[in-house]
Amino acid sequence: MNFVCISPHFPPNFVTFWTRLAAAGIRVLGIAEEPYHQLPHELQQAMTEYYRVESLGDYAQVIRACGYFTHRYGKIDRIESHNEHWLELEAALRTDFNITGIRADEIFDMKLKSRMKKAFKKARVTTVDGAIVNNLAEGREFISNYGYPVIVKPDNGVGAAGTWRLDSDEQLEQFFTHKPTVDYFMEPFVTGGIETFDGLVDGDGKAVFTSSLVYGSGVMESVNNEVDLYYHIPRTLPKDIEKAGLATLKAFGIRERFFHIEYFRTPQNKLIGLEINVRPPGGLTVDMFNYANDIDIFSEYANIVQGQAFSAEISRKYVCFYAGRKHGKPYSYSVDDILARHGANIIHHQSIDSIFSAAIGNYGFILRTATIEEGQAIVSDIHQLDN
Repeated sequence: MNFVCISPHFPPNFVTFWTRLAAAGIRVLGIAEEPYHQLPHELQQAMTEYYRVESLGDYAQVIRACGYFTHRYGKIDRIESHNEHWLELEAALRTDFNITGIRADEIFDMKLKSRMKKAFKKARVTTVDGAIVNNLAEGREFISNYGYPVIVKPDNGVGAAGTWRLDSDEQLEQFFTHKPTVDYFMEPFVTGGIETFDGLVDGDGKAVFTSSLVYGSGVMESVNNEVDLYYHIPRTLPKDIEKAGLATLKAFGIRERFFHIEYFRTPQNKLIGLEINVRPPGGLTVDMFNYANDIDIFSEYANIVQGQAFSAEISRKYVCFYAGRKHGKPYSYSVDDILARHGANIIHHQSIDSIFSAAIGNYGFILRTATIEEGQAIVSDIHQLDN
């Protein structure tokens, strides 16, 4: 099997996907902009060959790379990056080279906020109305129907980047004065917390691994208001999240992929569909899947790619938390202090790449506990500030 990896060195914790593919006997072929000698040694060892391009944004260069691999090794069987940024590139390449997976005529139903609504409705998952608004007149018309507050976000965006809450005419006018030159999507603000349905589907579309995230603080608040982000994987998936998630997967019809579906849970305990991401959740969450269950999700993905069964036991042995810190805050406890106080529960900690730090912090801790309350107490210490 020939598996082409786009930008295989990034994010760093995804390198393990490619090393596990190689260990399973799959031929790994990499394409990226990075000089070969700067790639991690384990990635170099995993790849049969690497093709460097000047820019992944230059489609002609990437086409040539895939053409070279086809000439040298035969038909390309799969192409992935597991990265939101390259989903459209991958879909175009799959179309041009007749590769299994999401094609160019399908990807925008899974990328554009405005199109996702249709699939949520097909799944009979409640969602809120929304519209593309690219000028002040269109924004005012939407506000006249729905009122404030509203959320505005890029229709084709990643995470909470460029996302804002607007509460007044003054903020609306200010937004359109500085609005980036991309399509923006507006929808009513929903009061509630964010919960997710995450996992992996096999080639038949069956969810073979499922999990969930419960956010204690929002990504938008972390990006825009410097709030410290934290979230956890619960030991038991809520029944309504599981039901809505499986229905949503069926409506979108994805195969052999990771997924990350976001919902609001309102104070009235109702779920409202927010968006779907047809790739693994970001940050260190894939590693948290492993820590919460004592499994190797990277190896299981290699099994699924080869048409084999997902063999690991989904035990959900632990509640697994992520807690991020941001530079410049007067935290009461240093990293060493936190490790001294809670080292038995902290399974991993590291500096976070700058491209992710606005959302998840400059330094992250992963911890696992028997109960949610125990984990929340540790997170409280991690985020405690001096008065």
